[in-house]
Amino acid sequence: MQIDLSNRSAIVTGSTAGIGLAIATGLAKAGASVVITGRTQARVDEAIAAVRKVASDAKISGVAADLGTAEGGAALIAAVPQTDILVNNLGIFEPRDFFEIDDAEWSRFFDVNVISGVRLSRHYAKGMAERGWGRVQFISSESSIQTPPEMVHYGVTKTAQLAVSRGLAEVLAGTGVTVNAVLPGPTLSEGVSEFFGKIAKNEGKTQEQVEREFIQTHRPTSLIKRLLSVDEVANVSVFLASEEASGTTGASFRVDGGVARLIL
Repeated sequence: MQIDLSNRSAIVTGSTAGIGLAIATGLAKAGASVVITGRTQARVDEAIAAVRKVASDAKISGVAADLGTAEGGAALIAAVPQTDILVNNLGIFEPRDFFEIDDAEWSRFFDVNVISGVRLSRHYAKGMAERGWGRVQFISSESSIQTPPEMVHYGVTKTAQLAVSRGLAEVLAGTGVTVNAVLPGPTLSEGVSEFFGKIAKNEGKTQEQVEREFIQTHRPTSLIKRLLSVDEVANVSVFLASEEASGTTGASFRVDGGVARLIL
């Protein structure tokens, strides 16, 4: 299968690193005109340069804005009024004792992980429907279907993304716009790597040891017995953005290495 997105435009939120950057790179390699987003111009510029290192002819640009706020969302929409593909990847996570998570932190997680995607989908999906073609994705998590006790607030926001994704797919029935969710398992993104690196330093272990112990202790049901790479997640996102995925909407795709013990 040859995925060709040369006539399509895409926005990937939270794409200066990790899964978002891998998705932006994959879409650019498939020929799409991609907009990278991040909170600072310096980070956006670095990400654009990183994509061009592996895809010198990439059609790529960037917008610096804090999409966890209404002002940031408005800034992106003003700079890029329409797109064919919207990947709502922006997200934050932090292990935290449930009893120490106050109202403000719950609100912050919802603003960044849920409302940012709602806000952008409300604008961009309407234009997609009017044009008769579009792809909307929410990068959720396996934590959406098995809430992690070490960060309940994160899991709840990821579950909310699934509800938004399915509901929006219902709203857009028959328009030519598909809406799907991607559920990565534990993935070795820059943020996760940094997190494990700190643990390794504090415990006098190698990072590889910490990663293995995490899988054994916290995700023992993993069938691949390792963390995923960002490219493994991006590959699914790129497929869902393509014409070849035209028959798939309202669905949730697990890229979790078999962590969730489900048959659906």
